[in-house]
Amino acid sequence: MTSFDAPKWCLRALEPSDVDLLYIWENDVEVWRVSGTTAPLSYERIARFIEEQSYDLNASRQMRLMVEVEGRAVGTVDIFDFEPQHLRFGLGVLIYADSDRRRGYARQAIEATVEYARNTLGLRQVWAQITADNTPSIALFESLGFERCAHRRDWLRRGSEYVDVFDYQLLL
Repeated sequence: MTSFDAPKWCLRALEPSDVDLLYIWENDVEVWRVSGTTAPLSYERIARFIEEQSYDLNASRQMRLMVEVEGRAVGTVDIFDFEPQHLRFGLGVLIYADSDRRRGYARQAIEATVEYARNTLGLRQVWAQITADNTPSIALFESLGFERCAHRRDWLRRGSEYVDVFDYQLLL
C-alpha cells in the first residue's frame, strides 16, 4: 500500500453521536478485562461524560479521543493521570472490533499521542500498564520503544484468578 491509498484516519474529540458506540464498548465485559471497569455504565452517564468532557488537561487530568478510520470510529485513546509537575501521563488504547485489530490503527494512534505529548505538551514520559496475558499489546508497545519498568504480580483480579500487570514507559 502506498501513502496515497492508505486509509484516512484521525484522532478526534468525542461527539454526542458517539454515545451509542461508547455505551456498547464501555459495557462489554471483555473490555473490562483490560480497562479496570467493574460495573456497567448508564447511557445517561456516558452522554453526560461526553457533554462535560474538558480538553484542558491541566483542569481535568484526562482526555479521551476517538480513533476514526475513513469516517468510522474504530476505538479510543485514553490519556489519564496527567501530571503537569512531573511531565507525564498514562496512555490506554482500544481498538474494539477484532476485524479492525492488527491493521495499524493502534500503532498510528499511539504514535500520534506520543508526538502530541512530546511536541505540543513538552512532556518527559508516557506510561502504560498492560496485563501480562495481552501479548499483542505488549509487542506493540515494545515495538514503539516503550520499556518494561515493573512487573506487578497478581495485580488484577478476574473472578477467582489473578493476572500480572507490566508497567511500561517511554522517555521522550
